[in-house]
Amino acid sequence: MKAIRKTDLALIALINDLKAAERDTGAAIWRDIAERLEKPRRNWAETNLSKLERYAQDGDVIVIPGKVLAAGSIAKKVTVAAYSFSEAAAEGIKAAGGKAVSIKDLMAENPKGSKVRIMR
Repeated sequence: MKAIRKTDLALIALINDLKAAERDTGAAIWRDIAERLEKPRRNWAETNLSKLERYAQDGDVIVIPGKVLAAGSIAKKVTVAAYSFSEAAAEGIKAAGGKAVSIKDLMAENPKGSKVRIMR
């Protein structure tokens, strides 16, 4: 069977950085996210703001190994890290008082991955 190879160099670099962070810190969350991003893009998480509103609590740090979309609204102050955001989703999170950051930025801020939740 032929191996599936990623062609997006930024994605390959992110996956390698996540695996290196797991080796350096021992935080298994980074390897989990890397493995999810290695899967085909059609299997990645696509999460709407309404799902964040439903399942997140104020002050949560959430990682979405995929894309955040703008369907619905959010009123909670959460930090959301994802591979990508739609423009409206990023604006909605910021308007609620939260932060929309890249996975790499979150990894730099919180290398141990403590109190980080993965949402699909």
